[in-house]
Amino acid sequence: MTHENVSTPEGISRRDVLKLGAGLGLALPFLPSLVAGGSVANAATKKKTTKAKAGGTLRITAQKPSGPLNPTKMADLGTYSVVTESFEYLCGQGDGTTLAPSLATSWTPNADGSEWTFKLRKGVKWSDGSAFTSADVAASIARLQGGNLKANVVGASTPDPLTVVVKLKAPDAQFPYFLSLWNAQSVIAPASFTADDTLDKKPACTGPWKLEKFDATQGATFVRNPLWWGGKTILDKIQFIFSDDLATQIAGMQGGQADAIVQYSVIGGEALQNDPNFKTVVVRSSAHRQIWMNVRDDSSPFKDKRVRQAVALGIDRQALIQTLFKGAADIGNDHPIAPVYSFFDKTQPQRTRDVAKAKALLKEAGKENLKMKFYAPKLQEIPELAQLVQTQLKDIGMDLELVVESTDTFYDQWCKVYDSKVEPAGCDGGQNFGIVDYGNRGWPDVYLLKAYSTGEWNSAHYNSPDFKAAVAEYQKSFDNTARSAAIKKVQAIANEDVPYVIPYFYQTQFAHSKKVSGIRASGLGHYDVSKASFV
Repeated sequence: MTHENVSTPEGISRRDVLKLGAGLGLALPFLPSLVAGGSVANAATKKKTTKAKAGGTLRITAQKPSGPLNPTKMADLGTYSVVTESFEYLCGQGDGTTLAPSLATSWTPNADGSEWTFKLRKGVKWSDGSAFTSADVAASIARLQGGNLKANVVGASTPDPLTVVVKLKAPDAQFPYFLSLWNAQSVIAPASFTADDTLDKKPACTGPWKLEKFDATQGATFVRNPLWWGGKTILDKIQFIFSDDLATQIAGMQGGQADAIVQYSVIGGEALQNDPNFKTVVVRSSAHRQIWMNVRDDSSPFKDKRVRQAVALGIDRQALIQTLFKGAADIGNDHPIAPVYSFFDKTQPQRTRDVAKAKALLKEAGKENLKMKFYAPKLQEIPELAQLVQTQLKDIGMDLELVVESTDTFYDQWCKVYDSKVEPAGCDGGQNFGIVDYGNRGWPDVYLLKAYSTGEWNSAHYNSPDFKAAVAEYQKSFDNTARSAAIKKVQAIANEDVPYVIPYFYQTQFAHSKKVSGIRASGLGHYDVSKASFV
């Protein structure tokens, strides 16, 4: 198998970023924020030219969507993969972690970043022939204000059909990332969409593919959108084949039933990696797993910080990385700032395993011989991670009962309610202890806000004024020096309070047949095949 490693953000020069920013019409104060973490993969980049074969259907094996194809409420990689074939973002995927024009051609802040003006692409049409306008963008942002953007957006105005002005409650130097693929729910749907509409019930699109058929358990078929502003696709159709079982996905690839796989893990993917008929792309990223602990409710033993710290000290991170990824991951330190981000604080002491200290903390907290149910989704390496954590925490006196569920039902264990009014308002009603997946992001704001602050995905129910203040300081920073100073505080507070154990940031991997060219993946479930072809 051909193996390709994608360069990390450090490989993108500041000069290149400034050149790209100037091309996008960005104001100078915003340009430094383009240098953020994560990385993306472009399998279309080749040293030699291959000849594209017109037509055909590309078959893609992917995680099954965990819920309806609702643009603003989707919360898993399987749903992202499907929805983003039809719906697009204002800001698209550039080189490295930079943003590139998509439905917007430029975005410019006012002096302090509390207002952003987006200029829209001319001539874009919906698949029914109607014009795409600023009204569609304003309506999409209004739907997001019910959850995804509720913390900071005041509202959006439309001075003309191709201009949108977004006012914020507080300055945000990175706001365009919120309307990009790195905030998956921010896709732009028609103004006629309601908060409960789904792509399969109202198959509209500005993107390259129009949904033709969808079965939540089996798969989805898309046909070429002849009105796409990006031109005619080389392929005629794309077909998603759903499965939450990695072995089934790998067998489908090797048996000729699928041409590409959206994402797979090292554990279980060995056969694919060793097959000379396939090419894999490895992306160093910010993707990670969060072991959440309910820090708020009296029913949870994790309300006591000493218990949370004991769990963190009981985890052998290096063993997890070696066993699950054969070393292909960066070690985590119980905060969501990955080493690939340019403002990552390398000076912070790394938490290491200390069984004796963990036992002492549990004894001090009166929680010796603690028995807990431990929830996890059947997704990539997570079941194996759950088993390893179960074994490691047994050494500190914790007895875990594993509950590994299909993604169909698991996310109710994580968050049953997404609009709770109980502080931190948002995610509520889930279990006290478990593992949840977080995909790659070009910048960490989604982690910082949704998992730690605003509450929408805050399964730990963590509510820290100090943490929120540090995040606010980071958000308003236009230069990397100020941003780094704020992030240093963010890392320290999260590591001390440890509402989530984050053991590693793993390299995301996707693969395709050597007979296929032109696939681009983000590591977050997006699978851009608009330029893909058989060769």
